[in-house]
Amino acid sequence: MAKKLNILKNDPWLEPFAAAIEGRHNDVIRKERELTATSGSLEDFANAHKYFGLHRVRGGWVFREWAPNATGICLVGDFSDWKELPQYRLQRVGGGLSGVWEVKLPTDAIRHGQLYKMRVSWPGGSGERIPAYAERVVQDPETHIFSAQVWAPARKFKWTDGAFTPDVSPLLIYECHIGMAQNVEGVGSYEDFRTKVLPRIAADGYNAIQIMAIQEHPYYGSFGYHVSNFFAASSRFGTPEELKKLIDDAHSRGIAVIMDIVHSHAVKNENEGIGRLDGSVSQYFHADASRREHPAWDSLCFDYGKNEVLHFLLSNCKYWLEEYHFDGFRFDGVTSMLYYDHGLGKAFGGYGDYYDGGQDTDAITYLTLANILIHTVRPSAITIAEEMSGMPGLALPFRDGGIGFDYRMAMGIPDYWIKTLKEKKDEDWHPTSIFWELTNRRADEKTISYVESHDQALVGDKTVIFRLIDSKMYWHMMVGDNDPDVARGMALHKMIRLVTLATINGGYLNFMGNEFGHPEWIDFPREGNGWSYKYARRQWDLVDREDLQYRFLNAFDNAMIQLVDHRHNFQAKPVRKLWEKDDDQILAFMRGDLVFVFNFSPNRSYQDYGILAPGGVYSTVLSSDNPAFGGFGNIDESIEHFTVPDPLYAPFGVERLPLYLPARTAMVLRKHPERRRKE
Repeated sequence: MAKKLNILKNDPWLEPFAAAIEGRHNDVIRKERELTATSGSLEDFANAHKYFGLHRVRGGWVFREWAPNATGICLVGDFSDWKELPQYRLQRVGGGLSGVWEVKLPTDAIRHGQLYKMRVSWPGGSGERIPAYAERVVQDPETHIFSAQVWAPARKFKWTDGAFTPDVSPLLIYECHIGMAQNVEGVGSYEDFRTKVLPRIAADGYNAIQIMAIQEHPYYGSFGYHVSNFFAASSRFGTPEELKKLIDDAHSRGIAVIMDIVHSHAVKNENEGIGRLDGSVSQYFHADASRREHPAWDSLCFDYGKNEVLHFLLSNCKYWLEEYHFDGFRFDGVTSMLYYDHGLGKAFGGYGDYYDGGQDTDAITYLTLANILIHTVRPSAITIAEEMSGMPGLALPFRDGGIGFDYRMAMGIPDYWIKTLKEKKDEDWHPTSIFWELTNRRADEKTISYVESHDQALVGDKTVIFRLIDSKMYWHMMVGDNDPDVARGMALHKMIRLVTLATINGGYLNFMGNEFGHPEWIDFPREGNGWSYKYARRQWDLVDREDLQYRFLNAFDNAMIQLVDHRHNFQAKPVRKLWEKDDDQILAFMRGDLVFVFNFSPNRSYQDYGILAPGGVYSTVLSSDNPAFGGFGNIDESIEHFTVPDPLYAPFGVERLPLYLPARTAMVLRKHPERRRKE
C-alpha cells in the first residue's frame, strides 16, 4: 500500500481530493523518469543552453538551434554585411528528424561584439529571428531594432563569492528594478545600482534583493513581464559582467539575490521573441488558438506538455543559477499557469475550486520539476510563487505532496490594507480583523508578507503613503510642520508595516522607496506621458534631506527590520495572541521574548492599560512614537514594566501588564529572562 502523502495527513479536509493530489504527484514522477531516461538526471537534462545557441569551442565556434518547421537557416550579421553567405548556412543534424540545425565556424568567422540574427525560411515564408538561446541581445539606439550580440570577452568574469550561502532566517526582501533605481530621469545601470543603491539596502538591513526585469524585454514599460529573450540579461542596464559584479558585491555584503523569472508567458513580438521562431505558432506555445494567447496579458502561453518546452524552461532555470549565481527565483504569474482559465474571475471559495478539472496538470508538473531541479543545482536556493488562488501544497516540498516552492506571496495582505484604507474610517479599524488577515494561512506553508509591492505603486493605483497623506505630501513633509493629516499618515504607515512584519511566518517584502514613503507612483515612458522618465525613478534625495520627514519613516523601517533580523528564526516562533479588543482598538501578541502592542485608536490614549502577558519584567525596545521616527515622544522608553498578578488569569499562566498606550502608536517590549518585581 502506497504511503500517504503528508499534505493529506496534515489537512484532513483535503481527503476528498486525494486522487487529484496523488495524481499530480505521480505525474511528476512519470515525467521526470521520461525526461531522464537518456540523460540520467534532471540536472543533466537541463543543459539545453550548453548545446543550443552560439558557443566558442576549440578551433572556432558552433551554433545550434531547434527549429523543426524551418526549411533553411542562415546566420547573418556584421560579419556578413547582413547577407546570406554559404559558410554561415546551418545544416540539419541527424537527418533532420530532431529539428536541430547546426553550423560550425572557424575562429575568425565572427568576433566578440558583432551583431547577428538568423534568417529562417519555412513553408510559405521567411523572416529574421533572434536565436532562442541568445545570451546577449541589444537594441540599436537609432533604429530601435533588436539583434543578438556575440558575447565572448577575452577575460572571463572572476567570482569572489565561492563561500556565500544565504542566511535568510527570516527572509527580508528588498524588491527592486535596476532601470528605475536612479534619482535622475533616465534608465539606471547595473553599475549605478551596485555603487549607489546596494549600499542603501545593506544599511537598511534587508538580507535579500529581488530584482525585476532581468530577462530581456522589448518594451521597457512592461516592467519586464513581456519577455522576448529568456537567456539574455537586459542590455539596457549594462553588460553581463556588470550584472555579475552587482551580484558578487551583494554576496560580499551578505545579501542574497533573487531573480524575478517569467515562465508564465512570453511576448508576442515575432522579430524579437520566440513566437514564430521557425514560422510555426506552436513550436513553444499551444497549437490551439484558444489556449495560445493569454486573454488578459496580450501574450503567448507556453505548452508545458511538450518535452522540448520543458527542456527550454528547465535549462533556463539552471542557466541563471550557474551563469549569474542568482540565489533563487520569484516565479511570476503562477496562478495563470495553474489553471486553464488562468484563474481569471474565479473566487476560489473552497477546496473544490482547486480540483474541479480546470487545473493545467502539465504546468503543475513543470513547476514541480523546476523546484526539484533548482534545489538540486543549489540546495540553498530560494523559490517564491506569486500566486493568489491559494492552491494547497504550492509551498510544500515535493516529497510531502507539494509543488515544491519555499514560499508563496501573501497577496491578500496588501489587498486587505488597501481595502481598509479606502473603505474604513479610522474608528472602524478592528484588531480582530487585522490579526486574522495577517495570520490566516496554511500552517505547513511559508509565506512572504508585504504591505505593498511594485503592483500597488503603479500609476492608476496609490501607494499606502499616498492613500494616507495624498497631496499634502507635496507641502507638509518639512520637519516641524505638524500637519495633522501628515502626522496621521506617518503614524499609520509605521504601524501597518510593523504589524505586517511582526506576524510573518516566512519572510517580508518591501518595494524600493516604500520604506521611506516614496511620494509618487511609477509610470514608465509611454506615448500617454510624452515618453517621460519623470515617474520611472526613485527620489533618494528626499530621504537624504535632514529637513524632510521621510528620513523618520526610513529610520523606523531600519529599526524594525533590525529588530527581527537579530532574532534568528524569528519567523518560526509561534505568534501568541495576548490581547485584542475592538472597542478599544488594542492588539497585543508575543513572539519569543518580544511583545508587540498596537493602539489603532485615532483619538484615545490609555493610562495603565492592562494587557495579559507572562509574568515578569519588560522593557521597551521599539516605539513608533520615538521622535527619531517622527513621533511625539509620549512613551518613556527608559521605564521598566512589571506584570501584576491577577487571580482571574492565574490558571492561564499570565498576569496583567499595565502600559501607557498613546493613540496611533505601536511599541515592542522585551521580556527579561528570570526577572520579577522585588516584593
